[in-house]
Amino acid sequence: MKAIELRQNTVKRLVGPLVHRTLSPRMFQSVRFGSWCLSLYFPRLVTSWFVKRPPQIRSFGVAPTRVDLAKRLQRVNVLAPTKFCRVMTKHGSDKGRAHNYTTVYSALFRERHDQPLRIFELGLGTNSPNLPSSMGVFGVPGASLRGWRELFPNASVFGADIDRRILFQEDRIKTFYCDQLDRSSIRELWSQPDLQTGLDIIIEDGLHTFEANVSFLEESLHHLRPGGIYICEDIMWDRVGEWYDRLETIYSRQYPTYEFVFAVLPDRGNQANNLLVVHRGAN
Repeated sequence: MKAIELRQNTVKRLVGPLVHRTLSPRMFQSVRFGSWCLSLYFPRLVTSWFVKRPPQIRSFGVAPTRVDLAKRLQRVNVLAPTKFCRVMTKHGSDKGRAHNYTTVYSALFRERHDQPLRIFELGLGTNSPNLPSSMGVFGVPGASLRGWRELFPNASVFGADIDRRILFQEDRIKTFYCDQLDRSSIRELWSQPDLQTGLDIIIEDGLHTFEANVSFLEESLHHLRPGGIYICEDIMWDRVGEWYDRLETIYSRQYPTYEFVFAVLPDRGNQANNLLVVHRGAN
């Protein structure tokens, strides 16, 4: 499976720029989605009938209102594509293409799809080459937010990014500026009137450094509603040990009503295919 993905990546590097320049953005995304369905979605679907591959789970903290988050995640087969995978990939997000995240999200959220949730995601997918968080020329700003909007038809969706150029407002979507390395900027974000009543789901997909992850988490966890889920994406392999230490010695004690689960997903050819999932219990 790795060999196939390596060949696909080589073809994309050689042919991708030419296709991107030739086709309109909408047409390009349609072609990319069709290619993904043929080369990855259907092969993974068939493979998942015979092969089960769960994430490696490690839990921290003993919240008094546990929902057995770790057990739920251990039952996920990250090889089995879902509706979440199709929708996110259709809109241009890499959550189900370069990663297995959408298989986890399907297990966590599919039973809540018709609820009037409040969903927030940090990181809109900037394609500016001048920013360290850039998705490159193939990035589709706002892709994940539009995916969340489709998956949760009654939800209000919010987002934030350091790239002011890509902030936008659409039906049930509103975005804000935030520099997650600046704690005052994070506090200013949460002071926005639209965000005052808290969030049911918070996804942190911003700058993928340990310092940036910690900064945003520590300034944001208390804005999660009771029963809500906070997820930090794209945690680098070389920082996993630091996360384990911080979760064991600090967060599990500092946040006694929260359940922390670290999920190591099977390698998809990158060094950041790991998630931190946090559930907030009743206060």
